[in-house]
Parts: sequence; C-alpha cells; structure tokens
Amino acid sequence: MPYDRPCPPSRAPHPEPRDAQGPHYREQVFDRFDGAEKDSTVILTGGLSRSADILVAAALRGAGYRARAFPVPDRRALEVGKEFCGRGQCNPAYFMIGNLVRYLQTLRDEQGLSPAQINRDYVFMTAAACGPCRFGSYITEYRRALREAGFEGFRVILLEQKAGAKQACGSGDGIVLDRRLSLGIVSAMIAADVLNLIGYRTRPYETVPGATDAALDRCRTIVETALARRTSLRAALRRCQPLLAGVAVNRSQPRPRAALIGEFWAITTEGDGNYGLQRFLEDEGAEVEVQPLSVWLLYLVWQGQWDTRRRIDLPGRDGGRQGLAGKRPRIRLIRLWAADRLIRLVFRRLARAAGLRGYALPDMGRLARLAQAHYSPELRGGEGHLEVAKLIDAAERGDCDLVISVKPFGCLPSSGVSDGVQARVRALHPSVSFLSVETTGDAAANVYSRVQMAVFKARAQMAARQGRSAPVRG
Repeated sequence: MPYDRPCPPSRAPHPEPRDAQGPHYREQVFDRFDGAEKDSTVILTGGLSRSADILVAAALRGAGYRARAFPVPDRRALEVGKEFCGRGQCNPAYFMIGNLVRYLQTLRDEQGLSPAQINRDYVFMTAAACGPCRFGSYITEYRRALREAGFEGFRVILLEQKAGAKQACGSGDGIVLDRRLSLGIVSAMIAADVLNLIGYRTRPYETVPGATDAALDRCRTIVETALARRTSLRAALRRCQPLLAGVAVNRSQPRPRAALIGEFWAITTEGDGNYGLQRFLEDEGAEVEVQPLSVWLLYLVWQGQWDTRRRIDLPGRDGGRQGLAGKRPRIRLIRLWAADRLIRLVFRRLARAAGLRGYALPDMGRLARLAQAHYSPELRGGEGHLEVAKLIDAAERGDCDLVISVKPFGCLPSSGVSDGVQARVRALHPSVSFLSVETTGDAAANVYSRVQMAVFKARAQMAARQGRSAPVRG
C-alpha cells in the first residue's frame, strides 16, 4: 500500500454552523411576579413533609402573601408526571411536576377556570440548585410539562438554596425574600421538625390508634394560625405541649429504631413518593428516626463556611487579596456562624416549648470529619458526605438498629454512595444493619419485602443485646 495515499477521514465532516441551520432554541421563561399582583395571586408551595408544607404556606400568609400548600404527592401525581414529562427523570420530578399539573387541571376542569385565569392568578414557588444531578434541570422539565398540559405561560419561580437570606424570587418585586420573611420560613420549618419528631417518637407506642395523629392535627392548626397572624410561635407550641403529652403511650415493649437517610426529597415526603415508608416501618413494629429539615439548613450553612475557608487559602488571582476581590470573607464567616447559632437557638427554644426532650441537632463539623476518610466533603450533590457520616454516627451512638438509605431510582449522588462507599463503611461498622432502597413508584411489594426482612433482623439484634428472644410478628 503506497504511503503517499491519503488516509480516509476518521469521522464525518463537521456539520454546518448552527446559525446556517436555523436559530438557536431559546426557552421561554415565565417567572414575572410584581408587587401589584401580591393581593390577587396565590402562591402554591409543596414538596416537603405535610407539616412543613402547611406551616411554610402559613409563614408566607403571615408576610402578606396569599399562599396555599399542595397535598402530599400520591400515585396519581406520578402517573400525570410520567404523562407530561420526558423520559429519564427521577421520582421527585415526576411526583412534584405531576402534582402541580394535576392541581391546575382540577382548577380548570372542576372549578371552571380558564388557563389564562390560572396563569394570571396562580404561581408556583419551588427550590432550585445547580445539581450536579438532574435537580438542576427540573425547572426546564416543569416548563415543558406545563406547556404539554396546556398551561404554557404558567409562572414557576425559583428559590435558590445558596442565594442566602436576601434574594428576589423570579423576576419582579412580588416576592422579596428578605431577612424577616426568611426567618419566618425557617421558623416554620423548625416548628414542623419539632412536631414531626414528637409524632414519630410517640406514634409507635400509643395505646389508642390515631391519637397521635389527632393531636398533631390540632397542633398544626394552632401553629399555622400563629404563623399566619404573626403571633408568638413559642406560645403556640406551649399550647401544643399538653395535647402531645396527653397521648396515652405504653413503652414497656421496646421497638427497634430505624433511621432514614439518603436523597433529601425521598426521606422527607410522607406519601407514595417513598412508598409511605415511615408508616410502613411503624406498622412493622419499628420506631422511625426521621431527618429534620433543620439539619439540611445547617448543612447549607456548613457548605458556605467550608467553601469560604478553602477560598481564603487560595492565592490571589483576581487582583484582590487571596483571590477575593470585593469580598469580605471574615465577615461572611461571622455571618454564617451567626446563622448556625440562630438555627440551633430557634430549634432549642421551640423544642423546649413543645416538650421535645433529649434531641440535639448534630455538629456538622464532626459529621464532616467522620465521613472524610471515605467521602470527601468537597463532593456535593444530594446530601453529599452526610449519608456516610450519618451511618457512622448511628454506629457510634449505638441507638439505631437499622439504617435505610432511600433515594429515587438512578439518583446520581446517592446511589453511588449507598451502593458503593457504604459497603466499606459497613465493613468497618458492622453493628448497624444497613439497607439501600431505590424508589420508582412501582414494585412496592418488592420494597416492602426487603424492608420487612431488614426490620426482622434489626428486631433480632435488639433482642440479642437485651438478652431475650425476639418477638415474632404475625
């Protein structure tokens, strides 16, 4: 073969420039919400626990907005989400987007509102972040699904998780998340945490089925009213204390404790999005340890502290001292420290008012140190290193018999941790049983079967430590 013969191209020639084929795609963003619309527009919220959704909406009403919480997403929301969303989305997207679309369909089909009226009188506010998983593209999927469902132009406004306590949501001046409103929302989330923690501690031991839920419903109404009227939250929770303490319990029969960790939405929702796992565990005889939203708030504050300290050590590259032109890192660290102290102070005061005893928010620095040998705190996405740290912490505390990592099927940040890194952690800390559960909204029987086996093992381990035989549940 002659060497002067030209080689064939290894790949097809480059296509023509994009401009020659037509204009670039530009997504239409509908997020305009002006102050003049504040009194006539309903802000829809949701995506957390039932208590948190109700109380956050009440905090918005207390700030002068018209706000309404969604019901907890259910199986029908998943079906609607899969109908209008693209393929390859994870469960939170399908459930949350389907829940929104279904709610708008109800306004249109049952209440007779036209799509134009709905677009004018309602907006949806949700959290946003850059990812690194598919969470960063949720907003695009919201807009696509709304367009496909006949609600093009409906406004979805974003609350950036890392934008701090002072930001504007969407374009316009309709919602300004200043410090006062931020503190109201944070206080609502912490109050929801306190009620949830007391509820999950009490419900497995109640002697009258449904008594805990009835007390919690009354307490939510009391706290919701206080937030909406901007009266004392501590006083409201003090009124709740005798209601919660009045639930008759029998703690003579110990129960294994099961802690839920994993992807934020999957461990927070209380419906079909995680197969109602909290209630299923209780039905199987376990006491559930839920993850408070307060811990997530502390994690966001810790990220700011960690990143600021790391940035201070970098050499200057932008003309400023240490590469921080126009920034005041020491002041930022002081503010973040104050935010951490404030969250802990509010939690402690509200917990004491409601009668929650023996619970302390974790030291985020300690959790980072626990996980550092196995998962770098530099890695973000989902709960980052917290999944690893929480398993190690449960083993060191010795008060959890089972740890369940729950995440949507194919969750990029969480699946790699629970299915990979945790194998090494479990080998080093074998005292706690560990189960990884991926949720799709389907195949609930398979999930329940695996959880049942894990609870049986945890019950046997608990009985062995106490020197007695494990009770058999029929």
